[in-house]
Amino acid sequence: MELAGRTLAAVRPEQYDAPTPCEEFDVRRLSSHLVAVVRRISVIGRGEDPFSVPSFADEIADGGWAAAWGPGAREVAQVWGDPGILGRQLRLPIGVLPGAAAAAVYTHELTVHTWDLATATGQAPEWDAALIERVIGVVRRALPAESRGGRIPFGEVVTVDPGAPAIDRLVAWAGRRP
Repeated sequence: MELAGRTLAAVRPEQYDAPTPCEEFDVRRLSSHLVAVVRRISVIGRGEDPFSVPSFADEIADGGWAAAWGPGAREVAQVWGDPGILGRQLRLPIGVLPGAAAAAVYTHELTVHTWDLATATGQAPEWDAALIERVIGVVRRALPAESRGGRIPFGEVVTVDPGAPAIDRLVAWAGRRP
């Protein structure tokens, strides 16, 4: 969460229209989406309708994403601070999952999109390799290499060296070219 917030805070106005490795989003749209995702994570943790949160925080003016991120991240920490949430069944846009799996899904989404944003804006954050290794294990089981596209919003798996940094292996599984 903190890394995503720092990455959003470092985006400069001249970068808003730049493309990102997530082909459907430029920097502006991806920044808006990240804020919406952090809001959705709280809603899901409270057991509310995940579709009540739009996919983009369009009400936020350009450059306001980092300021909106802070309250969203604090709310996620509060809602998800109860360890019991990991065993609860939670409704995500993709279906009902145990809280632990939901946490992995959203850790994956936030990490990959933070990488997208960092790459598009020339940032080189320090990644938590241990956390990413755990997410890779879950994502490889939950997100098949086959049948990408359509309802599975990821490109084909990109081959990388098995000894590549964890972040490279994670984004490659999501169809990005590290």
